[in-house]
Amino acid sequence: MRGLRRRLDGLYPGPGSGRNAPGPSGSAPEPGRLPPQAGEGAVCSSLGLPGPRFVHQAKARAPTRHLPSQATHTCYMSFGPLGGGGSGESREQLCFLLVPQKGDDQPLRPVFFLLQEDYDKAESEASKAIDKDGGDVKALYRRSQALEKLGRLDQAVLDLQRCVSLEPKNKVFQEALRNIAGQIQEKVRYMSSTDAKVEQMFQILLDPQEKGTEKKQKASQNLVVLAREDAGAEKIFRSNGVQLLQRLLDTGEPDLMLAALRTLVGICSEHQSRTVATLSVLGTRRVVSILGVENQAVSLAACHLLQVMFDALKEGVKKGFRGKEGAIIVDPARELKVLISNLLELLTEVGVSGQGRDNALTLLIKVVPRKSPKDPNNSLTLWVIDQGLKKILEVGGSVQDPPGELTVTANSRMSASILLSKLFDDLRCDAERENFHRLCENYIKSWFEGQGLAGKLRAIQTVSCLLQGPCDAGNRALELNGVMESVIALCASEQEEEQLVAVEALIHAAGKAKRASFITANGVSLLKDLYKRSEKDRIRIRALVGLCKLGSAGGTDFSMKQFAEGSTLKLAKQCRKWLCNDQMDAGTRRWAVEGLAYLTFDADVKEEFVEDEAALKALFQLSKSEERSVLFAVASALVNCTNSYDYEEPDPKMVELAKYAKQHVPEQHPKDKPSFVRARVKKLLAAGVVSAMTCMVKTESPVLTSSCRELLSRVFLALVEEVEDRGTVVAQGGGKALIPLALEGTDVGQTKAAQALAKLTITSNPEMTFPGERIYEVVRPLVSLLHLNCSGLQNFEALMALTNLAGISERLRQKILKEKAVPMIEGYMFEEHEMIRRAATECMCNLAMSKEVQDLFEATGNDRLKLLVLYSGEDDELLRRAAAGGLAMLTSMRPSLCSRIPQVTTHWLEILQALLLSPNQELQHRGAVVVLNMVEASQEMASTLMESEVLEILSVLAKGKEGPVARAAAASLGKAVEYGLIKPSQDGE
Repeated sequence: MRGLRRRLDGLYPGPGSGRNAPGPSGSAPEPGRLPPQAGEGAVCSSLGLPGPRFVHQAKARAPTRHLPSQATHTCYMSFGPLGGGGSGESREQLCFLLVPQKGDDQPLRPVFFLLQEDYDKAESEASKAIDKDGGDVKALYRRSQALEKLGRLDQAVLDLQRCVSLEPKNKVFQEALRNIAGQIQEKVRYMSSTDAKVEQMFQILLDPQEKGTEKKQKASQNLVVLAREDAGAEKIFRSNGVQLLQRLLDTGEPDLMLAALRTLVGICSEHQSRTVATLSVLGTRRVVSILGVENQAVSLAACHLLQVMFDALKEGVKKGFRGKEGAIIVDPARELKVLISNLLELLTEVGVSGQGRDNALTLLIKVVPRKSPKDPNNSLTLWVIDQGLKKILEVGGSVQDPPGELTVTANSRMSASILLSKLFDDLRCDAERENFHRLCENYIKSWFEGQGLAGKLRAIQTVSCLLQGPCDAGNRALELNGVMESVIALCASEQEEEQLVAVEALIHAAGKAKRASFITANGVSLLKDLYKRSEKDRIRIRALVGLCKLGSAGGTDFSMKQFAEGSTLKLAKQCRKWLCNDQMDAGTRRWAVEGLAYLTFDADVKEEFVEDEAALKALFQLSKSEERSVLFAVASALVNCTNSYDYEEPDPKMVELAKYAKQHVPEQHPKDKPSFVRARVKKLLAAGVVSAMTCMVKTESPVLTSSCRELLSRVFLALVEEVEDRGTVVAQGGGKALIPLALEGTDVGQTKAAQALAKLTITSNPEMTFPGERIYEVVRPLVSLLHLNCSGLQNFEALMALTNLAGISERLRQKILKEKAVPMIEGYMFEEHEMIRRAATECMCNLAMSKEVQDLFEATGNDRLKLLVLYSGEDDELLRRAAAGGLAMLTSMRPSLCSRIPQVTTHWLEILQALLLSPNQELQHRGAVVVLNMVEASQEMASTLMESEVLEILSVLAKGKEGPVARAAAASLGKAVEYGLIKPSQDGE
């Protein structure tokens, strides 16, 4: 029993515990047994505890043998190992069950549950004792032990504090309290560590009992937030996080999969080694396959993850990895190709969702072509063409939702066309382009020849895909033997699907003027017949678009009309009718927008269209729908209505020369004059065009190509042309939408968007137009307008906008300096055009509040200060105001510049006197401040000024009307008096 006694000694450190406890009288019982007749004293004595007042009872965990009935019955049973027994002693001990007498308490029951490591029951029994006697230190101590084992340290410390308050001299309680306080501190430190947070979050996420709870949702959000920081991502990665995230992916629950994918984005973002390690654990095929799930949110998250992985791997290819990174990533180019190969395989897999296929195409569009034509390496594009061109064409030639075909969406074919166009544009030489043509033609021939009617339809659909993308390849495919004839023949088919495929191919084929002329001569009657006789609206609307396209072959040239007068207006009226028909699906109504995009070259159609408020609202509503392929057509129609395409007035002499040579001279429609355009712009603004365009800009789709972004930029620039319209554009979110357009797209599109931003910044409060951090994103597009390849108007507007931004805060001035705008601004200070020169000087005046700019003026060996002094004496009053303001600012901030003013020019005194004598109060104020700064800078400078006519001028100004000029003049005179250069008059003035 010695081992058991030692364990029980620690359960309650009371005065009777341990070796000093009273022992049983008489002879010792058998080892492991108590005599049946023994009372509670004997029982307690055999346990080494002080004799309790009450009889005790514990639940038996094994069958008990009842003894003859007495006042106190004792039962014997054997328990398993209690743990903590002495070395060499048996851990099995005999415990007893005491049946309590009526009304007795049971304070020893927690002891036995603690011995059996059943801490929940021990805590429960101790709580019962405490409820009956709040001062029972035994029960409090036992409960604190149970709570400590259960990990509830905050509750355990409360019980120990109560014990210490009841027995303040008990050193065991004090030591236990110190120990548990140390445990709490250690636990707090651990819980506040990132490792603990990661472990907790994964425990919650992987706990099946927490399914769908708010706790689980919060844990997933916290995990994603933690992974966004590099330190947190590294902690997750090193804590076996990728394997745990794989388990989340394997659950198949959308919420958990989203959390796992978004966390993986943080782990892989801009980190090549973690990216390769993640791919190694998860498997490239596994990651790519998530794209194909039906859940759109999960598919998009997987698309984002793959995009991040591609970026990390491409950066690795660019850097070539050395040192530690090189030891981890042997060949990032190989990993990159494996990923792309899996994406290409996904394109033609049956069972992949249409959204997943679109996301795969989007990824290929983003990662395969070169970012810049200046990059000489297009090997990845060539590899994709060789390995996957047929797979891309298979998607492009598929029909939406046919039985036995690939699952595609309404946007799949358009995405395939864009990818094909990107690949074709990325080719560098004729040999590469010829290989592209050959592969396309071989694929089309394989379907066209020997595959029956279904094969011909597939081939024609593929030709349509090429015509919408790399049209050169499409035109060559259209010239293959029998293709054009089959298109014309299938237009007369009785099967609706066959007619749809053929008519769409005919519409796309009419894009080139040469082809349009051929179809005008041979296919107009066929299209008219389809439009009039077909009972299917899907066929009629496509035939109508074909007629619209042919009717607009002359573009904006008023003198070139393909159809009779009034025919285009009738076609436009029908297009607007179908556009406003809510009963039609979005895919069919898209064709009505296509028709209007062509017909709005005609100014008469534009005027009728903007007058039709219902049609405009239907157009804007359609642009916000899931039908993304309509975006380019909507943007084209808006460009036509606002006349925001490039147009140069022809040289009259060249026009006369062309007429003399009997050459065709384009004529402008009378309704395309500026007054008509302004009226149309106001009607579009009233109809809500800005909010619609803002939604279009936010679209995350490959359909929003660089060309489409350029069209939107052109429209925005036309909308902000008039000052009174800019408030409406800002109120409807135009400023926010212009920033991404100015940062991404074609060079022309970015320039147009930046110019629109400049116009908004000039006339509106920038802090209201671009709230929050967005205002700092405006600086880079504005600085881009300062380049010499931009027009003078764009330079001027950029300078004015930067002037407004530079006057707001030091952080904005630092942003302008960081974008290296100061040298360009200085260059424009020498511009011959007076308005540009003035704007540059005003911008420099505001930038002079920055320390770095002051250092530039203070540096020796340059004429910056001289230029400001000379400009302060120019005839242009606005230029003088800007230069004098900069001079006043610099001399206030840097007094050392005051002594250099007389050195830069001999006319400095005349210039200052002219400023002081100016009738313009602003110029007077600037001159007075400059003089005050020079007087305060040194007594020698003050003496020079007081010996000139400046003294008399200052005296007059100081006696003038109370204001900043009079105060500055008086301060200068007061400083001169202080130097002893002059004496105050008798009246104290």
